[in-house]
Amino acid sequence: MKTILSVAFLIVALCLVSEAVQVQEGDFSFSLDSVKVLQQLIDQPQTQNPRLIKTSYFSVCSNPTLPQEFVPLCMQRGATMSFARLASVPVDICEICAFAACTGC
Repeated sequence: MKTILSVAFLIVALCLVSEAVQVQEGDFSFSLDSVKVLQQLIDQPQTQNPRLIKTSYFSVCSNPTLPQEFVPLCMQRGATMSFARLASVPVDICEICAFAACTGC
């Protein structure tokens, strides 16, 4: 019985730790899963006009599938640059915590 409880505790602990990776952007901290969703939204096919790239970050804020933790960032001045930095975060490296902006491993 003690073995079963120990194994169950370890599984729960591993699940909690796997969701604990945070990506730091200025004063904000976002979960790695939310950053992945943001990157998918930004990587959706855009128009090829380079002048419209800045506008595409604003359109991300109006997207209903954007995780709610990004809403305060959308309201900040300089959100475009923050989204650009978050879009360039290498999530594969974050998963092994080898990137300075990723914490919580």
